[in-house]
Amino acid sequence: MGQFLPCFKAYDVRGIVPTELNPDIAEAIGRAYADETGANTVCIGRDIRLSGPELAAALARGLNAAGVDVIDLGLVGTEMVYFATATYGYDGGIMITASHNPPEYNGMKMVRSESRPISGDTGLYDIERRAHERRWERSGQGTIREQNVYEDFVRHLLTFADPQEMKPLRILANPGNGAAGVAMEALMPHLPLVIDPMHFEPDGHFPNGVPNPILPEARADMEARMRAAETAGTPYDFGVAWDGDYDRCFFLDEHGQFIEGYYIVGLLAQALLTVNPDHTIIYDPRLTWNTLDIVGRLGGRAVICKSGHAFIKEKMRAENATYGGEMSAHHYFKGHWYCDSGMIPFMLIAHLVSVSGKTLGELVGAMIEAYPCSGEVNSTVADVKSVLGRVESAYPGGTVDRLDGLSIEFPDWRFNLRGSNTEPVIRLNVETRGDRGLMEQKTAELLALIRA
Repeated sequence: MGQFLPCFKAYDVRGIVPTELNPDIAEAIGRAYADETGANTVCIGRDIRLSGPELAAALARGLNAAGVDVIDLGLVGTEMVYFATATYGYDGGIMITASHNPPEYNGMKMVRSESRPISGDTGLYDIERRAHERRWERSGQGTIREQNVYEDFVRHLLTFADPQEMKPLRILANPGNGAAGVAMEALMPHLPLVIDPMHFEPDGHFPNGVPNPILPEARADMEARMRAAETAGTPYDFGVAWDGDYDRCFFLDEHGQFIEGYYIVGLLAQALLTVNPDHTIIYDPRLTWNTLDIVGRLGGRAVICKSGHAFIKEKMRAENATYGGEMSAHHYFKGHWYCDSGMIPFMLIAHLVSVSGKTLGELVGAMIEAYPCSGEVNSTVADVKSVLGRVESAYPGGTVDRLDGLSIEFPDWRFNLRGSNTEPVIRLNVETRGDRGLMEQKTAELLALIRA
């Protein structure tokens, strides 16, 4: 958490506008970013939030005052800032977004050259300190120019899955009035898919609620629409939804059933290893058995990594991994500079359903049966540390791992329990080997202990 400015978090900048983040702070961040990174060219993008244009203009002013030339990408997704920074060889990129936070929030995600992440332990807190102290080292007269990167970005996406191998699948696509609708409009003419748009219009007022499809209430209208289509005899092949800056995407099967991100990790690992069996896959410790099973069966190499985008990206570079997946619906690709994308998984899943001859429900059904999981269950607690201690002493005899919170593994079930970086919340994940009853029993047992 920020020491000087409350909008600085572990991985990015995020705060309420205008009390925690405003044009004055944004301009100071621009100057601080320039001083800290030494960048001469920086691209800026923004999502659909109403405060975005004003914050982008202030950020650009700060960068220009340090002599940095700014490339304004306009309304884009976070992955397009990663794309532009690396593709065009800019010294850095900054995306103005608060992802799935409520409308009064905004923030920034920052990268260096080659879209290497800037987080708490790689310079973010130094940028914060500089923005707070305002003792500037550089000054100059930078320029601003606009650049539309959608055409090149679509060309990049098409390298991940061949449209000629896709069938005319009927898909319900829901950006939730976030920025993904703009990218989909650019992408759709190149695909044989029949896309039914839902909440496509970018709108920072969020007329249909904040786009965060991991919340049941945020996807309820989409599930209802898919069920109604099935009842009417015109079913969808699957549904896809994104958060506001579409660096996460979520899938619903042909019956409108939400699929946990854990099984999508398994599916994407399978899709990529089928083509390149000896490649490396990175996974996080929250839920693991399904991923290990798939990677092992297909001759790949599985490497565990603490969850969090900065850790995963670093580990992927170190291990030369093809893909990294988090159950929170962040999917990272070597071919995308080890960064996360919400559009690439959509392309890969559409391709997989097309060529496998199976429905999405059938593709994940065997995984769900083999490794039933609780999904992430959050509990607000007074003291994360004492809860972890209490839980550990209640389950002796298992294999303990502390890479990321507390993981304890038994022959037929396992769990991971970890504290949030930003709030007094503890997150539980439980999975079993093919025993849904045991999974439900252990989840209830653990929650009773956590919340006691």
